[in-house]
Amino acid sequence: MIVNDERDDLIHRITDTQRTLGRLFAQHQSPLFTSNLTMRQLKVVMLLSARGSAGGQELAAGLGVGLGTVTGIVDRLVAQGLVSRHEDPHDRRVRRVELTPAGAAFLEEVNSFGSEQMRRVMEHLDTETLRALEQVTRAIVAAAEKLEETSS
Repeated sequence: MIVNDERDDLIHRITDTQRTLGRLFAQHQSPLFTSNLTMRQLKVVMLLSARGSAGGQELAAGLGVGLGTVTGIVDRLVAQGLVSRHEDPHDRRVRRVELTPAGAAFLEEVNSFGSEQMRRVMEHLDTETLRALEQVTRAIVAAAEKLEETSS
């Protein structure tokens, strides 16, 4: 059907444009590129940011790896001062992992960098385009929230 073909084409063009924007932003010194975190370590930090804290089994499930692998990843993050371990108050057999202030600051730095890059770009857009972008951004957030509700 023509409508679906047009929608698919638009979605493809938008995602290509997003990739181009990502490549342009990646040319700058993002804290992600200057950190020495592995991809799995970064995933743990991001999971903890979203959840607040997690046990080893939760992290293993979130990463799709075994508990032994998670232990090594967390050990290295503890050594870097980005996460801490503590006893679960409800089950002393479980060790909870959470971000330290340094870990939270690292993620804030990453997020701020991305926001600042986007702000620099938006400062070059006219007011009419910014209004349209604001409406589109709100529509995207609403769609994402609706998807989240149906998947929960």
